[in-house]
Amino acid sequence: MRMLHDEHAGALWAFAVRLTGGDRAAAEDVVQETLLRAWKQTDNPVFADNHSRAARTWLYTVARRIVIDEWRARKVRPEKLVSDVPESGGADYTEQLVESRLIADALARLTPDHRAVLVEMYYRRSSVREAAARLGIAEGTVKSRTHYALQAFKLVLAEMGVEQ
Repeated sequence: MRMLHDEHAGALWAFAVRLTGGDRAAAEDVVQETLLRAWKQTDNPVFADNHSRAARTWLYTVARRIVIDEWRARKVRPEKLVSDVPESGGADYTEQLVESRLIADALARLTPDHRAVLVEMYYRRSSVREAAARLGIAEGTVKSRTHYALQAFKLVLAEMGVEQ
């Protein structure tokens, strides 16, 4: 069988490329399927003499039939384009989930004081006065800590490879 491949592969490849209209990927599939079928037919008398024209004719015939079968299958079941697929009814929250996870990971890398002030100010939407009361610190400290926490948060995001 190795001899069969060596003797006829180049010609079969060129034939398959012509049959598929120059589609090299489709031609590769045709050649592979043809050689697989030939391998399963090792007891076929056509392959008794690997150099025979009968072997090449058999390979060409099989390749041509594979292409025809594929063409017929596409006519019966045309490929659906992605744009033909109906949209799902629900919203896609994938990007929001990824962003939420990214933010949670970045917050976890901050100091506890920086994390606490950002959670109060941005997640709980507390005023400076409310955040100061909850955290037990002065209002001025809330303001300065928020400023430095945001700088640290941006740095952590940059280290994580997030472009802003």
